[in-house]
Amino acid sequence: MLFNSFIDVMHPVRIAINGYGRIGRCVLRAIYERGLEQQLEIVAINEPSDLETMSYLTQFDSTHGVFPGKVGRTDNSLLINGKQISVFHEKAPSAIDWEALDIDILLECSGVYNTRTELQQFIDAGCPRVLVSQPADSSSEVDCTVVLSINDDELNNKQKIVSNASCTTNAIVPVLAELDSAYGVDYAFLTTLHSVMNDQPMIDGYHHSDLRRTRSAMQSMVPVATGLARGVERLLPQLQDKVQAKAIRVPILNVSAIDMMVRLRRPTSKDEVNNLFIQAAQRHPNTLAYSDRAHASIDFNHDAHSAILDGSQTCTNQDGLVNLFIWFDNEWGFANRMVDISQLWAKRFSDSL
Repeated sequence: MLFNSFIDVMHPVRIAINGYGRIGRCVLRAIYERGLEQQLEIVAINEPSDLETMSYLTQFDSTHGVFPGKVGRTDNSLLINGKQISVFHEKAPSAIDWEALDIDILLECSGVYNTRTELQQFIDAGCPRVLVSQPADSSSEVDCTVVLSINDDELNNKQKIVSNASCTTNAIVPVLAELDSAYGVDYAFLTTLHSVMNDQPMIDGYHHSDLRRTRSAMQSMVPVATGLARGVERLLPQLQDKVQAKAIRVPILNVSAIDMMVRLRRPTSKDEVNNLFIQAAQRHPNTLAYSDRAHASIDFNHDAHSAILDGSQTCTNQDGLVNLFIWFDNEWGFANRMVDISQLWAKRFSDSL
């Protein structure tokens, strides 16, 4: 599902992308698929890979299909529907004169930088603002961590470094916020079933200190460490010490799910909980969706919502225990939130001019 722009910006916002992997390419594609390229103008990409490979992987994607437009290249530019995007292949933020590119926001999609000192390198090199595609090590490392429909009102024109949290945080925080507002949450146990990621090997290999992550990604379900509980508490501080989380990588290319067991402060019913999320999806159509059809994960490939509650899997008991199942496209949904937050941030600093 694609959404129309919900924020109008008077002048094009000049965007640069640092790191053109899964999220970086999905961000570019989301901008063009949503018809936002006149509002969010991608002017530069920094990516270590060669331009021929970048062009090829933009056009052909095993997960999201063929790019619905024209992709080409020159000696030092990527061409999207004839629009020229400058391409750099630098490893150090200081190696690029970002100021000369006259960008408004840098989307840091490499996953390499997550401390204030590391991210400050982009600011020092001429980037006025950086939106980071992962959680920071701690809340003090960024000016704000934003989840759309939860705390996006905290974005302002004075902030320089903002985190878009993680795909799992964007999926679960709106769900927990609805439950906590309606019932009060005493405790929550979260298990993420996450599709494979490129930090896992295809076959067993010596590449990680976590012995489980030396195992073949496509042959096993692999438990991995997760900071999801910390991310939830950062956005919903009233749930401090009330959330525990674990994560299991599963051998599929894309689309993940969260199985959540939560104790509420009063008993409820399956119908009451499902109706809560039917109404929440109507209030927040860009982030939340609801379905009670007989789904498999592939049904949500290329779905732009942050979370889709599967009402067919909702279970309750008389003691206030509720079990929920939430689907999300961990690539496409999150990339669309990067686009949404870029628009919203641009609106905030444009209004201040």
